[in-house]
Amino acid sequence: MARLLSVQCVASLRKSRIHLRAAALSINKRNYGSKKGSSTEYLSQSFGPLMHYQKSLPRLPIPKLEDTVRRYLAAQRPLLDDDQFRTTEKIAQDFQNGVGKQLHEELVAQDKNNKHTSYISGPWMNKFLSDRFSVIQTNPFILFHPDPKTEYNDQLVRATNVVCSAVRFMKTLRAELLEPEAFHLNPAKSDTDSFKRFIRWVPSSPSRPLDMSPFLHLFNTTRIPKRGRDELFTDEKARHLLVMRKGNMYVFDIVDRDGNLVTPAEIQSHLKYILCDPMPAAAFPVGVLTSENRDVWAGLRDKLISAGNAEDLRIVDSALFCLSLDDESMKDHIHIAHNMMHGNGCNRWFDKSFTVILTKDGQAAINFEHSWGDGVAVLLFLNEIFKDTTERPLVNPGSAAAAVDSASAVRRLQFNLDSELENGIKRAKENFDSAVSELTVDAIEFKKGGKAQLKNSKMSPDAVAQLAFQMAFLRQYGQTVATYESCSTAAFRHGRTEIIRPATIHTKRCSHAFVFHPEQHSVEQLQAMLSECSKYHGQLTKEAAMGQGFDRHLFALRYLANSKNEALHSLYSDPAYAAINHYILSTSTLTSPAVNLGGFVPVVPDGFGVGYGVHDDWIHCNVSSYPTRNVHEFLQCVNKSLEDIFTVLEGKTLK
Repeated sequence: MARLLSVQCVASLRKSRIHLRAAALSINKRNYGSKKGSSTEYLSQSFGPLMHYQKSLPRLPIPKLEDTVRRYLAAQRPLLDDDQFRTTEKIAQDFQNGVGKQLHEELVAQDKNNKHTSYISGPWMNKFLSDRFSVIQTNPFILFHPDPKTEYNDQLVRATNVVCSAVRFMKTLRAELLEPEAFHLNPAKSDTDSFKRFIRWVPSSPSRPLDMSPFLHLFNTTRIPKRGRDELFTDEKARHLLVMRKGNMYVFDIVDRDGNLVTPAEIQSHLKYILCDPMPAAAFPVGVLTSENRDVWAGLRDKLISAGNAEDLRIVDSALFCLSLDDESMKDHIHIAHNMMHGNGCNRWFDKSFTVILTKDGQAAINFEHSWGDGVAVLLFLNEIFKDTTERPLVNPGSAAAAVDSASAVRRLQFNLDSELENGIKRAKENFDSAVSELTVDAIEFKKGGKAQLKNSKMSPDAVAQLAFQMAFLRQYGQTVATYESCSTAAFRHGRTEIIRPATIHTKRCSHAFVFHPEQHSVEQLQAMLSECSKYHGQLTKEAAMGQGFDRHLFALRYLANSKNEALHSLYSDPAYAAINHYILSTSTLTSPAVNLGGFVPVVPDGFGVGYGVHDDWIHCNVSSYPTRNVHEFLQCVNKSLEDIFTVLEGKTLK
């Protein structure tokens, strides 16, 4: 399952390495002038339209079946004993030589007939929309850094500036003035203004663009619950914002009839009106229904429509995005993570493509629905919003709100609710409270080393973080378990994600040496093991980023067999296949100057949801779990593992 921000391994071929993490999406220098309109209307003027490179993007390759089976077995090796592995190996080889070969040939033929997209795009979207569990289990959050000018972290000021910047981003996007995101094989030559002016006239370049198609669903989009399979709804004509406060829902236009941004002072006035509204918390907050099981929510939505709420639901669904204004101030990062991940369930519409959450003390985050896209689009958007609001805010702490009639401009939605709907909302709230009451979040900041020191030691920072998680789980539970690391394949047309499998025979051997028998190995031997883990992790990252993992291929073959109503091969019923896809360690990384924190819930009841970032001189981890796992102890073990790794890299003996 795609997790938090699968941007951490967007492919980069610089210096023959395919290893670009979130730095590929770091904040770009933008030219804020625009010849298509006022500079207050647009964020940038691109030298080439956003979708300029789409047709020239390479197609996502389908791996060779023998490579997929080989990689699958390599990932299974550290998870199985010898007898289990022999059984799984025999099943996998039978699949490769029989049914799998036939399915693979059909998949390749099907892919050749659909050159406009990728082989995984449709099946992966269908998987998300067909999942029936609550979207809280898949919606990640990303927390903005506070505005460096502290006075701009006032809730009203920051909310106004974020809304204005979001509209400017949308207008820049739709006017095709937003610069396509790309990584550069030779930045000195290709990442220049003169080159970009030239390249707008040619179909391809020595820079590698990223797939920008998910941006089509960034605004005015909502996931609509349907029985069996949801739908995505987009209405680009809508001009209004959805604002939620105390579970009450408000709308007002933030784009005028001519397509221009409503004046920031007016937006400030309308938001101030909502923040000052004495209306008590909604007795029956309809938004909590979006946290329900999808089939349950679909049935209740039908009842809402039958009760005369079709127009209000259409207004919610078509809004540019949702702004949630929370009345709470945040105590610490743990409180922030809980609030941005789920809140109280009443002041969210989790089905919106994204929601901007702003707390009373000005903490800002994006919570996004995952079916329409992955971290590439969300991180670029977040980076641009942070840059625009901090460098060129349209509203200042001393700015006066416009003297306009906000009471007339702002409409509070009032749903017609009968007793059946009220009971449905009560049950949804009870289910929500029960689910989140079991969720625990904790975080650490490891301050004894980071990216700079690791690179000096010729170690992959991401490999070291992942190795620390392997060591930690082994130290805590004595096991090596299925681990998921999200990797973007956005370098390909309609690429989504692939999985890096960080649990390897190398990390298992290294973890056992560090955790159980450090005295039996010299510092040089332990350093060699670390280097081996780093190199192999780099290879896995490169393969995944280039579409050469095994998970999406096996998923697509299974999807194809199901679509033909064929019986599945025993590979898919093998307990080892179920175990390797039971992601006890679900991990995703993000590093950006705009980002303070990110997180998500575990994907399985007995798992950890691990959001992390490796910075220049420190490493942070934000981890969630349910009662079957002890997140506090796990993070203590992560800290110990990092201490041991850095000790060995410094040439010191472990104590």
